[in-house]
Amino acid sequence: MGELVPGGNLALPDGALTIRVPGPFDLSALITGADGKVAGDADFVFFNQPSAPGARLHGDTLALHPRRLRPDAERITVVVSPADPATPLGRLPVPALTVLADGGVPVARFTPPRPAQETLLLLAEVYRRGGRWKVRALGQGYADGLAGLARDFGVDVADDGPRPAAPAPSPPQGQRSAPGGPLEVVNAARARAGAPPLTLDTRLTAAAEAHAGAMATAGRLAMEGPDGISLFHRIATAGYRCLTVDEHLISGPRTPEGFVDYCLSDAERRGPFGDPAVVHIGLGRAVGPGGDIFWTAVWARPFTPDGLGRLTSEVIALTNAERAAARLAPLTPEPRLTTAAQRHSDDMVARDFYSHTGPEGQQPWDRARAAGAGHRGIGENIACGQRSAAEVVRGWMDSPGHRANILKPDFTHIGVGYTTGSRAGTYWTQVFGGV
Repeated sequence: MGELVPGGNLALPDGALTIRVPGPFDLSALITGADGKVAGDADFVFFNQPSAPGARLHGDTLALHPRRLRPDAERITVVVSPADPATPLGRLPVPALTVLADGGVPVARFTPPRPAQETLLLLAEVYRRGGRWKVRALGQGYADGLAGLARDFGVDVADDGPRPAAPAPSPPQGQRSAPGGPLEVVNAARARAGAPPLTLDTRLTAAAEAHAGAMATAGRLAMEGPDGISLFHRIATAGYRCLTVDEHLISGPRTPEGFVDYCLSDAERRGPFGDPAVVHIGLGRAVGPGGDIFWTAVWARPFTPDGLGRLTSEVIALTNAERAAARLAPLTPEPRLTTAAQRHSDDMVARDFYSHTGPEGQQPWDRARAAGAGHRGIGENIACGQRSAAEVVRGWMDSPGHRANILKPDFTHIGVGYTTGSRAGTYWTQVFGGV
């Protein structure tokens, strides 16, 4: 079974598919064509309308028959929301999606990063590519719930409120706003938050503009464009090596002020505006064929060896704090374990995979031995997509298997590796050793 990361994709076998998302969630699906929009209300499958040609919803399970979908269907987007609308997704277990082939054989699994205040999450999509069907992990959230869904997919949502004023005329398709305007608005917001101003980086801007344009072409928000290239691949191709990176992918706001206001309306999106560690920004804005506006903002700090050392030391300090709380001895940093960990993070980015097992079958103990480590016991934790040391350690502690490694009494030494790029943006490795 393939374990997917945000933006990762996997070819699916022919025939019927079953998608399961157990937990306190409402599951729904959107069937869209090449334009990324539903053709009508019948393309929205949810608890009050549980079936459409080729798709049937039953509780936590969505049954799909791709060959029975309407002829021009190109994509089925799987959506989860809290069963209790008053509860943010961040207060619930992380929704885990499993795709099963005909006969109940698991073929793919995806667990997204933990949502925060989002009330709706695009979890994954099943899409047609070259005559075959594939699944792609998304993990894209909406703090404005159904309104955000309607904005991006053309769902008709009843609204008894006053009709909004007509939007300002859109710039011509493909036109992007001049970078100075948005930067000034962003830096004004940072000044109000007590953070220093950012510098517009041409490499990050090139990546952001390319990604905004790709989303506009596809007519939808995604970490990976229709060309199969992720935002983080674009950043690397542009020649910017990040130490830390964060991103905003947003559609809807038509002006820089609207973009910033939307970001500031949510605690998680607001984060980079007050983060003093961020020093560079890249901004891109593009207009889709239907006039929808797509924004990409990349917030980053450039890589330095000292910066990497501070970040990995923070991971070790947080790990040892968890051990101290469990009355265990701290782990001692070990250079050879650090080499093994860093090589694995670098390798996952360079060769675009995410696994404890390397492409040639190497296991954690093989990598530790190749780095010269002679420890009797070896353990490894990996993670991707987390944007800070605190977030990654918290995620490991929330996972029983990873937590067991961190709190294993027999482990005495540790090495930490970290790098940015590929599909998920950040790749973390802990290697533990026991004497």
